[in-house]
Amino acid sequence: MRWLSLILVAIILLLQYPLWLGKGSLLKIWDLDNQVEAQKEINQQLQSRNASLDAEVRDLKQGTAAIEERARSDLGMVKRDEIFFHVLSDFAASSVPEKASLARQLPKRKLPEN
Repeated sequence: MRWLSLILVAIILLLQYPLWLGKGSLLKIWDLDNQVEAQKEINQQLQSRNASLDAEVRDLKQGTAAIEERARSDLGMVKRDEIFFHVLSDFAASSVPEKASLARQLPKRKLPEN
């Protein structure tokens, strides 16, 4: 009787092996589902990036406002008869210690009195 129960347990284990560890096992299916979800997230990010690039291309083809904005921000261009002011914040001035130390070393000029 003991041998019969051991044989039945062995048969059950052999039948369970493909379910848990075989080619189409539950573990591999779970892993593939995780990979599919990760790929869906990546695809969603790429679709949103492509949509923004498509909108930018349409703007560049149809209007001059986008071209003007790119020329101003990327190339530093200004319009004719336009005055450009570059304002430095306190943070930008304090983040560059070399310039600050050079400014302290410059001699101070006296203003002429009227």
